[in-house]
Amino acid sequence: MAADELGVPYEKVRPIIGDTGSLGFNFLTGGSRSAFSGSMAIVEAAKQIKTDLCARACKLWEAKPDQVVFEQGHVKPLGALAEKFKPMSIADFAKVAGKTGGPIGGVGRINAQGAGPSIGTHLVDLEVDPETGRVTILRYTVAQDAGRALHPAYVEGQFQGGAVQGIGWALNEEYIYGADGKLQNAGFLDYRMPVASDVPMIDAILVEVANPRHPYGVRGVGETPIVPPLGAIANAMENATGIRFTELPMSPPKVLKALKERGLAGKV
Repeated sequence: MAADELGVPYEKVRPIIGDTGSLGFNFLTGGSRSAFSGSMAIVEAAKQIKTDLCARACKLWEAKPDQVVFEQGHVKPLGALAEKFKPMSIADFAKVAGKTGGPIGGVGRINAQGAGPSIGTHLVDLEVDPETGRVTILRYTVAQDAGRALHPAYVEGQFQGGAVQGIGWALNEEYIYGADGKLQNAGFLDYRMPVASDVPMIDAILVEVANPRHPYGVRGVGETPIVPPLGAIANAMENATGIRFTELPMSPPKVLKALKERGLAGKV
């Protein structure tokens, strides 16, 4: 996005990853706001740089602000001025930065607003072992509106990660307390989270309907895919067993108990 705004080659942009010690107080980086809000700040910083470069060109060319324009990575002279001077790139300005005002930079300080609604649909095929109550996910598909997918592979990863987290909530993850009130499964050995062998390849369908309140149409994509798995899997469970489960997780002991109560154990 910075490369697009400034009209420079993508490989020339080198992000520097900061930490909480390099910034003032800010809201957390998480959920569905990282790409949405961060990119808005990038655009704001890039606009400042373009404005600064135009001002420097005016100084060098003794021009008025309406006689220059920033286009395609260059500050270009307009009208009669174009006969005297050639367009200058960011690299050209960097060479004379000391004579035109010092280091070239921009800062984006925003309170990001305008996060568009996020909509997703999940489809799941599964099978239930009538002997053990174990549920196996056979196929899983996520379709979601990503606004504009800046990095499609990363967006797919968000879809897939959210789906797997939701599968864990739906089928296995729970806190188990003993009669003494102590947590019995405080470690990852006993807290059953899904691993790669528990899930199939999550198919992702990217729907791109631009968010009109973002300069590049970005929508948050991180949180939405966590929500549908619970209902989608419960629906699939009802379709497979005829039983509507209303309590999560639908773990093997709970599923097997429900099957036995219906006389379905060993028959599904």
